[in-house]
Amino acid sequence: MSQDDNTRRRAGHALDAANFFLADVRDGLGPYLAIYLLTEHKWDEASIGLVMSLATIAGILAQTPAGALVDATRAKRLIMIAAAITVTAASLLLPLTASFWPVAISQSIAHVAGVIFAPAIGAVSLGIFGAKAFTARVGRNETFNHAGNAVGAVIAGAAAYALGPSAVFYLMAVMSLGSLVSVFAIPERAIDHDVARGLGRNADGSADTSAGEQPSGLGVLLTCRPLLIFAVCVALFHLANAAMLPLVGQKLALQDKNLGTSLMSACIAAAQLVMVPMALLVGARADRWGHKRFFLAALLILPLRAVLYTLSDDKAWLVGVQLLDGVGAGIFGAIMPVIVADLMRNTGRFNVAQGAVITAQSIGAALSTALAGVIVVYGGYSAAFLALGATAAIAVIVCWLLLPETRDGSADERDQKPQTQPAPSAIAAG
Repeated sequence: MSQDDNTRRRAGHALDAANFFLADVRDGLGPYLAIYLLTEHKWDEASIGLVMSLATIAGILAQTPAGALVDATRAKRLIMIAAAITVTAASLLLPLTASFWPVAISQSIAHVAGVIFAPAIGAVSLGIFGAKAFTARVGRNETFNHAGNAVGAVIAGAAAYALGPSAVFYLMAVMSLGSLVSVFAIPERAIDHDVARGLGRNADGSADTSAGEQPSGLGVLLTCRPLLIFAVCVALFHLANAAMLPLVGQKLALQDKNLGTSLMSACIAAAQLVMVPMALLVGARADRWGHKRFFLAALLILPLRAVLYTLSDDKAWLVGVQLLDGVGAGIFGAIMPVIVADLMRNTGRFNVAQGAVITAQSIGAALSTALAGVIVVYGGYSAAFLALGATAAIAVIVCWLLLPETRDGSADERDQKPQTQPAPSAIAAG
């Protein structure tokens, strides 16, 4: 084994560990924040909702700038470490204050720092393994990420039962420490920072910068038509998907308040476990079977789930149908950065584009629960599920008719990519 192969192998193992430990760090307290504020600080639901909304908005606004930062810097390991420390510190401040604005500001900072992880991990993976091995590497990343989420959910549930809601802070500290060690273990020399931002290599080994300077996130979306179509599909996916689990949780809680939380935890952990083989499947077969086909499969799961939810209110049925979330979300999480990398190949805009697509994803998710809540009030749960399913069906149609296959970049697709158009300077300015 050559020295380069050995370095890449070490980097791969360190990246595995980083994905596992960052699974519980990247989202901060996540769903545990509301429980903690309600039970420990005795906040009302309106205040909790406002804090979470402010934090979500802060994260949305930071997505595309975070991608631009990852593209621009060669200190990718350092910014991941700084983000992990920031998220953990902001979360650990919660036991020290019960006032609204300190909590709102700290959680907003945590969300802003947390958006660094997705583009940074994608960039480091691309910079280490290159475009040819990127699909398999993303599948492996998502496998360890979902495994980390599942293990974290089980530990958090058991620890909270034994020690109370504050136990999640200790879990956060341990996972953060593990992520710091893992990121430090990635050899800096293993990362090609030009390839990490989506640039190719010329015959002499120099970076291919024919696409010119990187534009802003909005410029990327407007320049590359397939990326714009993909961003619309991603927004519709999350507009349809984000509210489904909360609606299922509400239906379960209405039937049995004592078991509602436990069943919700079971839904989350089980779905994460289903996501593991889905991520592995994407990594192993997407380059052969087609990237668009996998994305379509993820979209098609949503209308199916929506219809199945309306057929029965039985607890076992609802939990069983929710397992399909592991199929759709598992495929989506693994294929999304792969498609963005396809579309941005040789542009140097990979991480800006990834941040812009995640922005579209976040906007769709933020609107989803509000839309579903209004429909439930006026039409009931079945109407809400069917409306979400119809939204996903629109995404299926848009993807099927308008999004090209991105795998390996056919001549038709390259004609639509900004790096091959005749006036790259004008494109960059756009």
